[in-house]
Amino acid sequence: MSETVPQQNRPEDEHTSSQPSPENLESQSTPIGTVSSSPTESVVADAEIAAHPEIEASETVATVPSDVVAPETPETPESELQSLAIKLTEITNQRDAFQSQYLRIAADFDNFRKRSGKEKEETELRVKCATIMELLSVVDNFERARTQIKPQNDGEMGIHKSYQGVYKQLVDSLKRIGVSPMRSEGQQFDPNLHEAVMRQPTEEHPEGTVIEELQRGYYLGDRILRHSLVKVAAPPEQLSAEDATDFGSAENS
Repeated sequence: MSETVPQQNRPEDEHTSSQPSPENLESQSTPIGTVSSSPTESVVADAEIAAHPEIEASETVATVPSDVVAPETPETPESELQSLAIKLTEITNQRDAFQSQYLRIAADFDNFRKRSGKEKEETELRVKCATIMELLSVVDNFERARTQIKPQNDGEMGIHKSYQGVYKQLVDSLKRIGVSPMRSEGQQFDPNLHEAVMRQPTEEHPEGTVIEELQRGYYLGDRILRHSLVKVAAPPEQLSAEDATDFGSAENS
């Protein structure tokens, strides 16, 4: 009876038996992205990731949702206060600039309003003066007629009273718009008011006195509308030297 000798495992057989086959590796491998339940599965997963690094990168990207935004770093109180201070400075500068611009525009408009009002008043005054000057010649003719015409009968007196009534109405209308006559006769000659057209030597009045008003002057308010044409008194004419000698010899005799 033969004895059965037990077979001893050779080192090659142990190495062959311990190395898993490709089929076993596929069956034992754990899907990527899941937690391995055994050290063997973890080793196999690490081996696959090492052989294919692009798989890990793609899975890492896929695991991050696209709509997730990284949270902003909250600002510190100091930086927030500094930002608010800068904004306040900018707003204050804008306010000052707008206020300065407003004041300039308001001043320009006020000057324009005053200038326009003054120009308007001057224009109205010039037009009024030109119109009144045309009427003053009519007044002068009425005054000449009153001094020269002497009615002789009742008919002439009626005509005289009728045109004098028109003259009075015209003068009253001029007074209502600010026209007033000058009273120059007996006053000292004033070149600002009077225009001397004649000089008459006389001893009755002091030199330079207005002795007759040839054409009446008028005011329009405080403004001179027309100067008066006047006759001015002059000193008596001096005797010639011969007349003075004859007068002296006559007194001595």
